[in-house]
Amino acid sequence: MLNYSDISRGKRWVGWVLALSLLLGGCSWFGKNNKEEPDEYADWTAEKFYTEAKQNLLEKRYDKAVKLYEKLEARYPFGKYATQAQLDVAYAYYKNDEPDSAIAATDRFIKLNPTHPNVDYAYYLKGLVNYNRGIGFIDRFLPTDSSQRDPGSALDAYKEFEELLRRFPNSRYAEDAGQRVISLRNNLAMYEIHVADFYMRREAYLAAARRCAEVIRKYQRTQAVPLALRTLEEAYRKLGQNDLADDAARVYSLNYAQGVPGQAKDLAEPSAVERLWQFVGLEE
Repeated sequence: MLNYSDISRGKRWVGWVLALSLLLGGCSWFGKNNKEEPDEYADWTAEKFYTEAKQNLLEKRYDKAVKLYEKLEARYPFGKYATQAQLDVAYAYYKNDEPDSAIAATDRFIKLNPTHPNVDYAYYLKGLVNYNRGIGFIDRFLPTDSSQRDPGSALDAYKEFEELLRRFPNSRYAEDAGQRVISLRNNLAMYEIHVADFYMRREAYLAAARRCAEVIRKYQRTQAVPLALRTLEEAYRKLGQNDLADDAARVYSLNYAQGVPGQAKDLAEPSAVERLWQFVGLEE
């Protein structure tokens, strides 16, 4: 006859058996569901990775191109295809509107391949990324004044194109870089004029004068210089510094007696955006 303790031990034993069965079944289930998916790139050669990545790049499937370039370099880190992939992935990032990743990729290529025949392109691409950084949808389809945008990226692009011209004056990218440097110098100078005009409208005449003096010192032979001289004269007169104002007027007369070539738009006239802001009260 079974007593109570025997029944209790029997129940515990059955419980342990059931728990063990569940555990083993669970392991079996997890094992079936955790099998690694087959690697679709298992048999790909470096050449195939590069060819497919290049095709995706040409067809503007930039995400896919980036993925394939990165897999190529991870699996075949040595050789011509891996080296070229380091440069091509930077371009893919740039076209995919990932400027930070593009800059990081160009910097890496330059560091790893300082004597590569195409390293000049890395410098050029780095400048191009910053040259186009911050240009949004509206800027691409509507005429806007690029000199009124934050100059941070423009200044970076200016320095990078100058570095390209200094290191590789005979590069096939030198002519385009040189034209962009001229455009960037004008934009950076005009940005300072916009800031000076902002200070003038708020009667911060000393700050305006300092901005204009900086334009005359740093950005000679740009369209901003005559505007800087005119604003400088006005700022000095507002400050009661008539001798300095006369000097600014004299310099203007000596250099622009026949008028200003390619006269820039008078900044006293508000832009379309400024007129809109004034209409809705954002300038108040």
